[in-house]
Amino acid sequence: MPATATAHFLHVDMDAFFVSCELLRRPELRGKPVVVGGAGARGVVAAASYEARAYGVFSAMPATRARQLCPHATFLDGDHRHYAEVSVRVMQLFRDVTPLVEPLSLDEAFLDVAGAVRLFGEPPAIAHALRDRVLEQEGLTCSVGVAPSKFLAKLASEAAKPKASPQGPVFGPGVVVIPPGGELAFLHPLPVRALWGVGPATQKVFDRLGIRTVGDIAAFDERALVAALGQANGRHLFRLANAIDPRGVDPDLQAKSISHEETFARDHTSLATLRVEAVRMADAVATRLRALGRAGRTVTIKVRFHDFRTITRSTTLPGGVDTGTDVARAAKALLDQIDPSAGVRLLGVAVSGLDDHGAVQLSFGEDGRWAGATAAVDAIRDRFGDAAIVPAAIAGRAPKRRGEQQWGPDAS
Repeated sequence: MPATATAHFLHVDMDAFFVSCELLRRPELRGKPVVVGGAGARGVVAAASYEARAYGVFSAMPATRARQLCPHATFLDGDHRHYAEVSVRVMQLFRDVTPLVEPLSLDEAFLDVAGAVRLFGEPPAIAHALRDRVLEQEGLTCSVGVAPSKFLAKLASEAAKPKASPQGPVFGPGVVVIPPGGELAFLHPLPVRALWGVGPATQKVFDRLGIRTVGDIAAFDERALVAALGQANGRHLFRLANAIDPRGVDPDLQAKSISHEETFARDHTSLATLRVEAVRMADAVATRLRALGRAGRTVTIKVRFHDFRTITRSTTLPGGVDTGTDVARAAKALLDQIDPSAGVRLLGVAVSGLDDHGAVQLSFGEDGRWAGATAAVDAIRDRFGDAAIVPAAIAGRAPKRRGEQQWGPDAS
C-alpha cells in the first residue's frame, strides 16, 4: 500500500539549469546547441541544452565525446559560483511557500506543502504558482512532480520535463500530479531502471530473471528477489515497486562529507606538486567546514592515475578538525604512501565523520591560539576575497573555490 494518503510532496527540478543560467547571460545562444562543463580535453559535461541533447549529449559525458556528437555546439566552461548564487534565490522562493524544503543539489529539491494548503491552495495549484514565480523572478523554467511520496514526486517531475529536439525543447506539461490511489497505475508500466538503486549490475540480474517493468518487480516473490539481489537492495526495490516510501522531507539534512577534487590538465608525476595541490584542496575543504559550523574526523584522499585506476586512502583522527593546516597534514601523510610516477590525472581531498563545531582536536603543543588565527583568516577573506590571504605553501596562487573545475579542466 502507498505510504501516505495525500499528495502533498513536491519535487521541483530546474530545466537544464546550468545551461539556462548561461543563456540568460548569453541570449544570442538561444536556440543553438550549448554544452556547459569542463570544456577542456579532460572535461565532462555538466549540462546540455535541449538542442544539444538531441544529438545524444548528456551530463557526465566526456567533453571529447560531446564534441564528436555535436561538433557545432558552443562549449562553455562551468561557473559553479554563479549557479550557486542563482540556486540560493530559487530555494528561497521555495521556502517562501514552506519551511519544509530539502535541497538535493543546486537545481532540485523536495518540498512538503501539507502545511501550506490553507494559505496557497491545493498542492497542484502550489506547483503551478511556483513555476510561475521562478520564471517571473529568475527567467528560468522548472518541472514539478506532485505525489503522495518523495519517490513518486521525483518520477512525476521527470514526466513533466521538456523533451529534446534539434529545434529546441518540446515542453511537457510542466506539472504532473500522481493522485492518491493512482500510484501503482503510474508506477508499474515504467521500466525497472526508473527505480532508485537500479544500476547496470542490478539491471543484468533483472534481465536474467525476465523482469522488465516495475510491475514485474511488484509481482515477483519478495524472498526470491532478496535471494537474487541481497537483503538490503532486494527489500528496498520491492518496497519502491509497491509505492512504499515512508520518508519525509528533511529540511535540516546535513552533508555527510565535504570534499574537493580536481582533474588536472596534464598528469602529475611529482609528489611535491601533488602535496601543494593537497594544501590548496585542504584549505578549500576546511573553509567550507567552518562556514557550516562542522568539524570532521576522517580525512580521505582520492587518486586517479593516467589509466583511470582509482584508489582512496583514509585516516581517522582522534578528534574533529576544521583547519586547512590539520586537513592538509593528514592528506599529505596519505599522499606519501602512494607512488605518483605513473602519472596522476585526478586528486581529491575529503573530510567525513562530521559533527557539530566545537569538538575540534588540538595537536600536541597547541594552546588553541590557532583557532583565533583561523577566525582572522576567515574574516579577512570575507572582507577582501578568497585570495587575500592563503597558506604559505601556495603563496602566489589563488585558493581553490567550491565547484572550481568540478567538471574537469576548462578550455583555457
